[in-house]
Amino acid sequence: MRMIRFADDGLAFITFPQEYRLARSLWNIFLLVAARTGRPKAAGAFSVFLTSREMPPVNPTENRIYGTVSANKQKEMSGLEFVQGLASRSLPLNTIARTLGYDVTEATNGRVVIVAEPNDTLLNPAGTVHGGFSATLLDSCMGLAVQSTLEKGIGQTTLEFKISLVRPITSETGTIKAEGAVLSRGRRIGTAEGKITDRNGRLLAHGTTTCLIFET
Repeated sequence: MRMIRFADDGLAFITFPQEYRLARSLWNIFLLVAARTGRPKAAGAFSVFLTSREMPPVNPTENRIYGTVSANKQKEMSGLEFVQGLASRSLPLNTIARTLGYDVTEATNGRVVIVAEPNDTLLNPAGTVHGGFSATLLDSCMGLAVQSTLEKGIGQTTLEFKISLVRPITSETGTIKAEGAVLSRGRRIGTAEGKITDRNGRLLAHGTTTCLIFET
């Protein structure tokens, strides 16, 4: 539970536990302070102090809808419209994203970003996050990057991909980002590269993929 204390001058002091969801918390606090002070809902109407030792993690899967977009519906969209629908949450995200706890957050033509929060359900026998987790993130962001370049009625699938695991990922690593970018896009073959970085920008893993492009 968060703690909120109002001083005589109307300032609000807020303490977050590490597990509390930041985005929802800030919005709720905004409304609480506005109601308490009776002032307009504007940033200058009050001051907020965060006293948590570190920012609480945001759950990538919170408020997400999961499922599969039908083949007929996908045919009505370009690849970019499809991937942007995943990022904007107007389309359901594939269910393995729920299983592994990742989310598609950015999508432009030829570039896709996925974020995740590794935890202790993903560990290998050595106690670090299994390499298959990194492989899935890279396969996903690189494949979707290629997808984002496709016209209506065109699909893609992975032919092969290769990854290199540069640094270990643990349940203490925090939020990581997987970014895929297209290298080449032809009529039948598309290639892309991807990298995974931590919140400090350090490289954790990288890879390349080759995708088959076909009519759906």
